[in-house]
Amino acid sequence: MKLLPESFYRRLVTRIQTALDAERLDGLLLLDVPNVIYASGFFHVPSERPLGFYIPRSGEPAFFVPLLEQENVAHTWVKDIRTYFEYPGETHPVEWMVAESGAARLGIDALSHEVFRRLGENVVLSPIVEQMRWVKEPEEIAFIEKASSYADYCLEYIRDHAADIISDGGTELDILRACVSATAAKMKAEVGEIFKLRGGSVVGTVHSGPRAALPHGSPIERRPQPGEPMIAGIGASVGGYHAESGATFIVGDPRGDQMRCLHAAAACDAAAVRALRPGETCARVNEAALGVLRDYGLGDAIRHRIGHGMGLQGHEGPWLAPGDQTLLVPGMVFSNEPGIYRPGVDGYRTINSMLVTEGAARVTSRFLEQHPPEARIIVL
Repeated sequence: MKLLPESFYRRLVTRIQTALDAERLDGLLLLDVPNVIYASGFFHVPSERPLGFYIPRSGEPAFFVPLLEQENVAHTWVKDIRTYFEYPGETHPVEWMVAESGAARLGIDALSHEVFRRLGENVVLSPIVEQMRWVKEPEEIAFIEKASSYADYCLEYIRDHAADIISDGGTELDILRACVSATAAKMKAEVGEIFKLRGGSVVGTVHSGPRAALPHGSPIERRPQPGEPMIAGIGASVGGYHAESGATFIVGDPRGDQMRCLHAAAACDAAAVRALRPGETCARVNEAALGVLRDYGLGDAIRHRIGHGMGLQGHEGPWLAPGDQTLLVPGMVFSNEPGIYRPGVDGYRTINSMLVTEGAARVTSRFLEQHPPEARIIVL
């Protein structure tokens, strides 16, 4: 796979300029890193030195960057590059950017309150680009689908190799290291260096037993024990775009109501997929899904929403959560994360990546469908 071409970013800039005209803005200054990457394709590591991408209502965009980034930005398709020396400077870099833009009425995507107060009434905060990012272009969806396949592969590795690792005395950390290493090698061989963009190719967690009751548990030097659930949550990134896949395995023979919990999570997942339709609100999708867990008598074990948006960020808007009344439209991508958490006892979570289409939602991660609950038992 290759990085997105100049034509892709020029298409986005044209769309942004159309939106600026409708908002009666003379230009838009992007400071938030994911927004800059989205509109320009310049992948970079942020620092305290502000880096801005300026889009005028008409004409060519420009980069406003610290001097030490000049050569890096020069490799992009943007030709208008203007620099300031250092931060904080006698004039704050953002104040310099605002003046440099020459816009009579300027939109900015993200700003501290302190700086905002100093910029005057002709500067307004604008969510134009953040909300554009919610709806993915076909090229972005292709990256997300590829990332989903690698998150699935990481789970396949756990399913195929965890028994041997545990039998040899291996820990949660050993399992995670092995699956991540195997997946990263596969990604490098198949998609090349672009899999490294934006902070790594594949990340995850493996945590088991009573610690599975931690929604944000992390792996430790603990050997999963027979009769315990083991949660594996995997995130992968290709070309800077994220997807997730996750499963709860049972180590050894299932006990008590463990299989019932896995089936409850599967029913919850299915309910979210059914509800994810154009015109529905994010909040109603969340309620339709979590209502299934309540029907199973597991309402007290719910600790979080059903999902979040994904794209250039692993977590981004909109949110499948209470209070988010955003209407779904085709091209939105979300996680689907049924979670059952019983402190001091156990926990169960599965993860799918879902795409809103014109009709039924498309699930881009395939592990859970290909391996139903009975196929997630790790036989020691």
